[in-house]
Amino acid sequence: MLALTSLALATLHGQFQGQLPVIPGKFAPTAELLKQYETPAWFRDAKFGIWAHWGPQSVPMMGDWYARNMFMQGSAQYEDHLRRYGHPSVHGYREIIDQWKAENWDPARLMRLYKEAGARYFVSMACHHDNFDLWDSKFHSFNAVKMGPHKDVVGIWQREAKRNGMRFGVSEHMGASFTWFQVSRGSDKTGPYTGVPYEGANPSYSELYHQAAEPGDRGWYSVNRDWMKEWFNRVSDLVTNYKPDLLYSDGGLPFEEVGRTLVSNFYNQSIANHDGKLEAVYNCKQIGSGSFDAASFVQDMERGIMPRINPRPWQTDTSIGDWFYNRNWKFRDPDWVIHSLVDIVSKNGNLLLNVVQRPDGTIDPEVETLLHTVGAWMKVNGESIYGTRPWVTFGEGPTKSGGGNFREDFGFSAKDVRYVQKGSHTIYATTLGVPSSPDLTLASLASGPESGKVRAVSMLGGPRPKWTQDAAGLHITLGDLTAIKLSLVLKIDCDNNAKFKPSVTVKQAQPALRPDSNGTFMLSAATAGMDGSGPQLETKDGIENLGFWDNAEDSATWRISVPTAGRYKVIVDAATTNEGALLQVSVGTQKVVGTIPNTGDWAKFTSTEFGALRLPAGTLEVKVGAANGKPWHAINLRKIRFEPN
Repeated sequence: MLALTSLALATLHGQFQGQLPVIPGKFAPTAELLKQYETPAWFRDAKFGIWAHWGPQSVPMMGDWYARNMFMQGSAQYEDHLRRYGHPSVHGYREIIDQWKAENWDPARLMRLYKEAGARYFVSMACHHDNFDLWDSKFHSFNAVKMGPHKDVVGIWQREAKRNGMRFGVSEHMGASFTWFQVSRGSDKTGPYTGVPYEGANPSYSELYHQAAEPGDRGWYSVNRDWMKEWFNRVSDLVTNYKPDLLYSDGGLPFEEVGRTLVSNFYNQSIANHDGKLEAVYNCKQIGSGSFDAASFVQDMERGIMPRINPRPWQTDTSIGDWFYNRNWKFRDPDWVIHSLVDIVSKNGNLLLNVVQRPDGTIDPEVETLLHTVGAWMKVNGESIYGTRPWVTFGEGPTKSGGGNFREDFGFSAKDVRYVQKGSHTIYATTLGVPSSPDLTLASLASGPESGKVRAVSMLGGPRPKWTQDAAGLHITLGDLTAIKLSLVLKIDCDNNAKFKPSVTVKQAQPALRPDSNGTFMLSAATAGMDGSGPQLETKDGIENLGFWDNAEDSATWRISVPTAGRYKVIVDAATTNEGALLQVSVGTQKVVGTIPNTGDWAKFTSTEFGALRLPAGTLEVKVGAANGKPWHAINLRKIRFEPN
């Protein structure tokens, strides 16, 4: 099979004539055959991975997207580059690559540290949007073996992960590079260099910066077939030679049929390399569609958390700081890492955590302290993480977490509890903080005529608590908590985990919005609670909106405090490029449905009156989503107004 793979790559290289090479096996690049995929047990059991989001863009220590923003006059990175390196018409990104030496990088030590922190898999950056390959690339001369550190970064990380018994993955962000890097062909609009082309416009460097894109080719993924073939070539070379257990794409599945072909080849290679057993995980940010069903891969969420238990395994990717080293950012605290991990695992997810490295390859002392602290907690409580599965409910408590990408700060407290199970007789309950009171009630474990029975309760890393169970819940009197750090874990032995039927739901954490002086309620995107994995907060023209709302199952919610009953006109501010985008606004049993007109641009918003609702006095929940039984067309939602009528 490996010989066939090499032959297939050779066939593609320089001889592509409209048909991508398909590696024979169980999978093929069709939506139906890719749906055979089953997430391997190693990934479902591992729960926690560490990511090295590291490369030349670390050199300026100015954070993410430096390679692009240094060519955007007025950005902080442009000003930094101008001051430290010179104008990007002469001193371009090539100079940044040359300065990346990784001279103090000790991958063996770092991998031991990551393993001790509790990570069960490790992911290496392979190529970011800067179009620089971190492996011994056969199809691209701008790579870390020929330039910069002159080291096979991916290969070295792979070796150390294997030595430590950790699964190994790679992340490719190359698919977006072709359009992302087009700004390098621009020029200043003002000042002494007005109109002078940046380095990307120099045809001598087109291998790094790419050729000029066709007019209108500005999406996250290009429509240029030659670029699709280049992506296929390079990523196929990567997965064939380094045989990763996990491949991550930064976006949805790149390039439709081209992407499906690469994924099916990746799966078939994995089966061949593991004696007939599929061990491969493909991560991307796609929700799933007819051409690439959600059953075909493991969905990834960037800096976000699911609002509930997802039926399929999924992953959050996030960072302890900026994505690349940023001297202006503060690092996360250990409790944030642990609480995020526990919440994610309770909902059938994994956490992939970027540990930010300096350009020389080292990590800061406070990062080491964070890793040691997380590792100490995992050493005591890891059995409540590894190998667990979701229980009948993910948790209880006052804080509602999740609902879209780029939402990961929820202010958890010890009153928030998350559950997982192992086997059919063990439930773990974890408080997202250390309780200040010795008395704790877990309402989800209430007894009843046909409910499960608790047989024993113990505290991981602490003294055995006293407990009773009744119709109100499992009542626990905790012992000495001085040894408990970050979060408390209770191990609960039961007669049958599945017999419990919790009636407790996680309460809304959203504050209730009050009307303005005119009696109008302003429900902005920034104050919405999002139920679903797709919608995320983005900014257009300096105003936030809910975008990437591609799934009819997703919804947004607000709470409002109505002082007196009355009739309110419902006005929706939204944008879409679709025809017939139906939206439903409901409060209790009342609802209004309207159509968002095609505004012609995702950044062009219009106000549409949906009708009116008669609201009673009190605190009410407003829910916005797809109209029942109606087709869904994506929208960008800026705000909803309830005006007295």
